[in-house]
Amino acid sequence: MLAPVDEPLLRALRLDVPCRVADIGCGGGGTALEILRRAPKGTIVHGFDVSPAIIEAARARVSPEERAIAFEVADMATATVGEVPYQRLSSRFGVMFFGDPRAAFSNVRRWLAPDGRFAFAVWGPLAENPWMTAVREVVAERIELPPPDPDAPGPFRYAEADKLVRLLEGAGFAELDVSRWRGALPMGGQLPPAEAARFALASFSSFAEQLASAGSDAFAEAHRALTVRLSRYHHDGAVWMDASVYIFAGARGH
Repeated sequence: MLAPVDEPLLRALRLDVPCRVADIGCGGGGTALEILRRAPKGTIVHGFDVSPAIIEAARARVSPEERAIAFEVADMATATVGEVPYQRLSSRFGVMFFGDPRAAFSNVRRWLAPDGRFAFAVWGPLAENPWMTAVREVVAERIELPPPDPDAPGPFRYAEADKLVRLLEGAGFAELDVSRWRGALPMGGQLPPAEAARFALASFSSFAEQLASAGSDAFAEAHRALTVRLSRYHHDGAVWMDASVYIFAGARGH
């Protein structure tokens, strides 16, 4: 689903020379593997995530010939960098969940070499991301949802770009540039509407758990309603929904 975001993210990362790359909040490893495939020969990529299960899934995607990539369990908010820092730091939707973002970004900066560069992708405003608003609206028709807390860890924490700019500047990053990517994402990948609706309800926020607490029929009703709504966007074998993403890029600073 998120693969289309790799293109602007890697472009901002400027993979123009062989280098060591750390992918923050690497998830299942999709972006880290794409970096390895696109970067010049000699590049080494390490993916880090807090979830052992997700790291195991990422490791399972690595083919035997891809020896220049590795995945490790680590909380980048507090983890200590090794003897050799990285020339590039990347993150596709992995930096919005730090408990203490000020301390976390200061620690992340330590992972970057003095001449290094970073590129982070975060979601833009909620209203510009119908892949989420459509699901949220359907759920809200059945249960009461609390309003999103813009300061709490979550996908839309940096919907106001200036908030993250201030944090990055405060942590010592420099040469900051913010660009906007708008495009369509396939909900859950190449899925028909009914499967895409089930994926969204089960995967986004905690909608499935909240619906379960509302009674045995709540999830089924929401699934039917969301399937109808997503059917309007079904073409070319997938449900394509618009998305808005910020790409933050810059350097380590002095």
